Amino acid sequence: MAELFPLAEELSCSICLEPFKEPVTTPCGHNFCRSCLDETWIVQGPPYRCPQCRTVYQLCPKLHKNTVLCAVVEQFLQAEQARTPVDDWTPPARSAASSAATQVACDHCLKEIAVKTCLVCMASFCQEHLRPHIDSPAFQDHPLQPPVRDLLRRKCSQHNRLRELFCPEHGECICHICLVEHKTCSPTLLSQASTDLEMKLRHKLTIMYSHINGATKALEDVRSKQKSVQDSMKRKMEQLRQEYVEIKAIIDSAETSSTRKLKEEEKRVCGKLDTIYQVLLKKRSEMQNLKAEVELILAKGDEFEFLEKAAKLQGESTKPVFIPKIDLDHDLIKGTYQGALDLKGELKVSLKQIQEKKAEEYHGSGNTGNHTESTSKATRPVKKTTQEKKTKKIPGATGPAPYFSPSNKLPTFGAPDQSLDLKETLPDATPKAGAAQPNSAALKAKMLENFLAKSRSELLEYFVKVVFDYNTAHNKVALSDNYTTASVADVLQHYRTHPQRFTYCSQVLGLHCYKKGIHYWEVELQKNNFCGVGVCYGSMERQGPESRLGRNPKSWCVEWFNNKISAWHNNAEKTLPSTKATRVGVLLNCDHGFVIFFAVTEKVYLMYKFKVDFTEALYPAFWVFSAGTTLSICSK
Repeated sequence: MAELFPLAEELSCSICLEPFKEPVTTPCGHNFCRSCLDETWIVQGPPYRCPQCRTVYQLCPKLHKNTVLCAVVEQFLQAEQARTPVDDWTPPARSAASSAATQVACDHCLKEIAVKTCLVCMASFCQEHLRPHIDSPAFQDHPLQPPVRDLLRRKCSQHNRLRELFCPEHGECICHICLVEHKTCSPTLLSQASTDLEMKLRHKLTIMYSHINGATKALEDVRSKQKSVQDSMKRKMEQLRQEYVEIKAIIDSAETSSTRKLKEEEKRVCGKLDTIYQVLLKKRSEMQNLKAEVELILAKGDEFEFLEKAAKLQGESTKPVFIPKIDLDHDLIKGTYQGALDLKGELKVSLKQIQEKKAEEYHGSGNTGNHTESTSKATRPVKKTTQEKKTKKIPGATGPAPYFSPSNKLPTFGAPDQSLDLKETLPDATPKAGAAQPNSAALKAKMLENFLAKSRSELLEYFVKVVFDYNTAHNKVALSDNYTTASVADVLQHYRTHPQRFTYCSQVLGLHCYKKGIHYWEVELQKNNFCGVGVCYGSMERQGPESRLGRNPKSWCVEWFNNKISAWHNNAEKTLPSTKATRVGVLLNCDHGFVIFFAVTEKVYLMYKFKVDFTEALYPAFWVFSAGTTLSICSK
């Protein structure tokens, strides 16, 4: 059977996953069961698409039966049946009727057991009531036979005769008179027909048993392959995450190196200016003292004393102050700034090329009809931009320029709303041998510190659009504004039953979950005295007190309860300072394991942060309780 398995896949319909039944071929060269393809296109409607390659047909193609493929399928099925192993399993035998069940009662007295059945009288008689058929000459033409059960059911309703034959062509039992209507058929005796059909059914049962075993093994193989794919993708994603962590470390190193150069230049110039300042301060003090002495001697009336001191003061130097020219090294500053611009431009060009290449590959493989066009696009040379020609090496980095996700934009040095950070940073963030791994606690702490220092405009670079999930909303939660506003309903909403719906707390989750990456969203609070904003695992309970946000180990939230603000997790409360802010920002970093809640006004202020090694995908979570409380998802 193993060597026939590849052939079985080729001879199976991709719609029903069974061997072809009346196969037809589409103009694009793919084969399907006629009934499967007809049903698919009836549901789909025009324009019609090939279920396999997605080729579009404006008009429904005329399909013809593939006779060659039909013959191949038939021969394959026969070979498969011939090769089907019986193993140690045998079909169950037909149960024999008990002797009591085979006994027939006399139709005359209804007490004694019948010994014969008359085919003319269509009745069964015991020994006593059979005597007239034996003794009287009037019954000599009545044929007798062993007792027959269920005469009424076995009697032909049309000819009132016993049905002793079976017609396989029509699948029914017939009498001898019915043979006239079945001249072209091949009827056989009931016993023979029963034996033949029993053998065929037993053989079919054996084949079905083999098919069930094959399906069971196929299910196990599919699950095994699925697990293998998941494990492989998990390893690949972890490798990818490590690469991006290293890329971010390289960028941090480049930023640290550039910042250090600027700080050194600032220190050099400020040091010289400070020295000059001290010299000038001393010089001014000396001049002021000399001026005071001159003014004092001029006020003296004694000529002898005046001449003696005036001659000495006349010899004192009164040269003008010389201030040396000291300026910043503008070439260094310009070069550092240009390096950041070149790095940003190179990343943008590289990302654009990757996206265009992926788009061309997708269109080239997704539609057979456009294969030539996509191939020509893929081979078309990409023109180098002016920015790409000016590209320089990344400071502190080696090897080719790394690639970045478009969502992780680099801050523009010197642009509006951006200020130069003069805080001391690590001298070199580039990973070295023997240093801590990228996923170490030190790196996580560094990443958390970086995000806590970001401005709102920088946080919005990670903005995601959140909408509420209708299937999770409690019956007391009313959703509006295209599922972006949640409020306490005046009357129960009577949502349909759903396993993900909250039934105890008036809560609702976001529609999308986040397993990897960095995500940021903002929520506007109205009448924020009984409400909550947080995140939770999708496996969090939906019923009972443990389903409330923060009251279980699977959720983290900030909650307003009257005039009190608290952070909750695993039923542990942390009281927070009050704030007048009505907008809350939530930053979720799945890769480095933390979620931060910000109070958003003109600036962002930290409310609370949770550091967690997340093990499941996370959903935005919301709680509204008192009448008038409304939570609205903010747009960017």
